[in-house]
Amino acid sequence: MQGASNGTNGAALPDPDQVANGLNIAAGGGTVFLVDGTAPLVAPPTGAAPQPGTVLDLLGYGTSNTYETTAAAVPTNTESISRADGTAGDTDVNSADFTVGAPTPRSSGTDAEPEPTPGPTTPPVTPPATAERATIAEIQGSGAASPLVGRTVTTTGVVTARYPSGGYNGYVIQTPGTGGTTTGRTASDAVFVYSSASVGSVAIGDHLEITGVVSEFNGLTELTPTSAATVVRLEAAAAPVVPATVELPRTLEERELLESMLIAPQGAFTVTDTYDLNSFGSIGLAAGTSPLLTPTEVARPGSPELAAVVADNAARAIVLDDGASINFLGSAASKAIPLPYLTPTEPIRVGAPTTFTGPVVLDYRNNGWAFQPVTQLTVENSATVQPAEFADTRTAAPEAVGGDVAIASFNVLNYFSTTGDSVAGCTFYTDRDGDPVTVNSGCDARGAANADDLERQQAKIVTAINALGAGVVSLEEIENSAKFGKPRDEALATLTAALNTAAGSEVWAYVASPAALPALSEEDVIRTAFIYKKAVIEPVGESVILTDTTAFSNARKPLAQEFRLIGVAESEFVAIVNHFKSKGSGSGADATRETVRAPPTPRASPRPPRSSPSPTV
Repeated sequence: MQGASNGTNGAALPDPDQVANGLNIAAGGGTVFLVDGTAPLVAPPTGAAPQPGTVLDLLGYGTSNTYETTAAAVPTNTESISRADGTAGDTDVNSADFTVGAPTPRSSGTDAEPEPTPGPTTPPVTPPATAERATIAEIQGSGAASPLVGRTVTTTGVVTARYPSGGYNGYVIQTPGTGGTTTGRTASDAVFVYSSASVGSVAIGDHLEITGVVSEFNGLTELTPTSAATVVRLEAAAAPVVPATVELPRTLEERELLESMLIAPQGAFTVTDTYDLNSFGSIGLAAGTSPLLTPTEVARPGSPELAAVVADNAARAIVLDDGASINFLGSAASKAIPLPYLTPTEPIRVGAPTTFTGPVVLDYRNNGWAFQPVTQLTVENSATVQPAEFADTRTAAPEAVGGDVAIASFNVLNYFSTTGDSVAGCTFYTDRDGDPVTVNSGCDARGAANADDLERQQAKIVTAINALGAGVVSLEEIENSAKFGKPRDEALATLTAALNTAAGSEVWAYVASPAALPALSEEDVIRTAFIYKKAVIEPVGESVILTDTTAFSNARKPLAQEFRLIGVAESEFVAIVNHFKSKGSGSGADATRETVRAPPTPRASPRPPRSSPSPTV
C-alpha cells in the first residue's frame, strides 16, 4: 500500500496494490492492523492478542499503546520496519518479530531480497573522523550541563536500563565497573542514549560502543547515535555495574553526580502524594518518615519558617515513576491499559512507608528528578520489574481518640440525588465500555450519571460513614437541592435515610437548614451539612450559616451548629464545617486577605511542583 508522499524524494516505489494518498502513518509511534474484513475496527487494548477471524496480525511500534506483548522500535525518517531476519514467523511479540533497517518495499507476491550469508561477528565500526573519544564521566561533566554539548563522541558502556516501549525510546549505559560507593565522585558515570532505532536490539548487560551527538534535553544529558550502525555490541567482557548504595542526595549538585546511574536507594522513604498515579503512573515520595507539607500550612508567607519548609521539600522530594510517558487518562487505548503499582488489594496511601526491593535509575525529566524502574513497568511484569513495596497503612476504622464524643469530617465527593440523566444539557464521563458514569459538564449537576451509578456511589459512602464510629459527622460536597427547585435538604435527607437503612434502625438524623439563608444566587450547587447520632447527641437551636460575603465570597460559607450530649449537663459544644476552594492569593487591595484569614492546619499535601513550591497562600 502506498501512503501519502512527501514529494519526489527517494526512489520510486514498486507498483503498489493500493494507493491511499490520505494515509499518513506517524513517525514516532503507531499501530498497523492486518484485518480480514472492511468493517471499522476498534483497537484492542495494550498487549491484546490478534482476534482470530478479524485481526490477523498487528504491529505496534514506538510510543503506540496498542501492540503485541512489547512494541517494536521506531524507525528514523530514512528507515522502515520489516519482519526480523526476513522471515514470516509470528511470535506475537512485536519487538522480536520486527526490526528497523533500510527500506525494502515490494509488491504483494514478490520475494524479498535474499539475506546475506551470516559471517563472523562484525568488528566495531570505525568512528567518523570527526568523533572524539570520551568517557561517560567526561560527557556528563561536573556541572548541570555537559561540557561536550553539540560534539560527536565515541564512548563505551554497559546497558543498565532500556525503554523500548512507553515513549522514552532509549536506554541507559554506564561505565563498566562503576557504582557501589559514591565516595570521591566528581561526575556521573551513566548517560541516557536516545535511540528509537537501536533500543529494540540492545539488552540489559550488553557492552556497547556508541558514536553519537551529545545534547541536553530539558536538563537530561543525552547521547544520540549518529546512525544505527554506530551502536556496536562489543565482544570483550565488561566489569559489571553495581548499583550505587546511597541515600537520596539532598542538593541538585549531588544529584547531578548520579544522573542516570543505577542506584539502590537507602534510608526511609514515605509516600507523599498519589495525585499523578492514575494519570502518569508516578508516585510522589519524600525521603524520611513523613510526607511533605504545603509551606503555608505550617508557616506564614515571607517568614524564615516558610523558607525552611520550602527548602526541606526541595531536599526530600523525589518521584517514583513507571518508565513511561503514557497519559493513562488520554486516549481510549491509554485508558484501557491497567495502571502500574495499583492493585485491588494493596492500596498506596499518603504516609505509607516505602521499601525499595530493586535498583532504579536516577533520572531527570519533566522538570524534576525521578526514580525509574529499569524498564517500563506494567501489570504483566510487575513481579520482576516493580522496584518498591508500600506498607498497607489502612485501618479497619479510625483509631480511638478518647473523649465523650467523636467528631468526623467526610467529603462525599459530589453526592447528588439529582442524577445527570434528569437534567438537560449534561455531558458525562464514561467507563471503558463507553457507559456514562458521572457528570462532566453542560449542566449544574455534578454527581452520578443515572440511578445505578448513584446507588454504587451511595453504597460506598454509607459503608464508610457507618464504620467511622463518630457521633457527629460534617459533610462536604453534598448537593444543594434548592439549586434544582427542590427542598434544600433533599439530598441530605436521602443520604441519611440510606445510612439508617444500612444500620438497621434510626441511628442518624441530619441538621436542618436554618431559616436565614444566603440568597440562592450566592450559593454553590454543593454545600456543607451535619449529621449526628440522635441517641447520643442532640442539636441546640438552629444552625447558622456565616453570610459574610467579604471573606468567603469565593468559597462555600461556613456552617455552625451547637450540640450537646443527651442527659449530660454543661456538655454543649459548637461544631463548624468549612469547605474552602483551592488556595490562591488575591491581587491588588486583596493581596493579603487570604493570608490573614487562613489559619495554618498541618496535613499531608498534594505533591508540590517539581520546581520550588510557591510561598503564597
